[in-house]
Amino acid sequence: MSATVDRPATAATTPDGPLVRVARHGSIVRLTLNRAAKYNVLSLPMIGALKTALEELASDSGVRVIVLAAEGRAFSAGHDLTEMGPDAGIDDLRALFAACSELMVSIQRLPQPVIARVQGVATAAGCQLVAMCDLAVASTEARFAVSGINLGLFCATPSVALTRNVLQKPALEMLLTGDFIDAATARERGLVNRVVPPEALDAEVEKLATAIAAKSPAAVAAGKRLFYQQRELSIEAAYAKAGEVMACNAVMEDAQQGIAKFTKRDR
Repeated sequence: MSATVDRPATAATTPDGPLVRVARHGSIVRLTLNRAAKYNVLSLPMIGALKTALEELASDSGVRVIVLAAEGRAFSAGHDLTEMGPDAGIDDLRALFAACSELMVSIQRLPQPVIARVQGVATAAGCQLVAMCDLAVASTEARFAVSGINLGLFCATPSVALTRNVLQKPALEMLLTGDFIDAATARERGLVNRVVPPEALDAEVEKLATAIAAKSPAAVAAGKRLFYQQRELSIEAAYAKAGEVMACNAVMEDAQQGIAKFTKRDR
């Protein structure tokens, strides 16, 4: 990809540079976590910068796909443990985890699909971030863990995302042992969609993003919203919701044009 725009996220520039870089490639936007020296930890400032960038893109009708990437060897090592030390009171910790949870939920509320580009280690809340993205492409060098248990801290909030991607027993094994899994295992368990060699990572992400960007943005947005809504409903309510969404989608201009082309070809 050749970027047409490369800038920091709004209000996210520090003396060391932007926390999150924003690069636009036509209808595809790449957000890059830019704290390689600190393994792209999800500090409160990083959480805020990423959430701000996503909120700005949510209302941009020209953006069809968002890629979430990271600089350096780690995708993200999770929370900044310096924010969780002895000086942090219970209210500080509640605020930290609430802010992180709001970020995670905001990803699913976006109308655009979000693809995680995972080039390295993703642990704890970093693994949670991968799991909350709609799709994920990983390098063969990527590894994943919810490793808080090794510090005496069960990864409770990451478990919410993990158990919505991975079956119960493999998920609980990861949570109770803190052990790493490699990219191939992550794919087998449903945490990522595709695994490729490091040198092919960008091409594979671009291939997936371009395929989605070519589809009707209205249908993609409606479909993404319905996908997450129906999972929380009973089977009867899910079908009722899906039927309503499909009917509304079918009368949209993009769908009508597509149906007209197909029916003309069929005559």
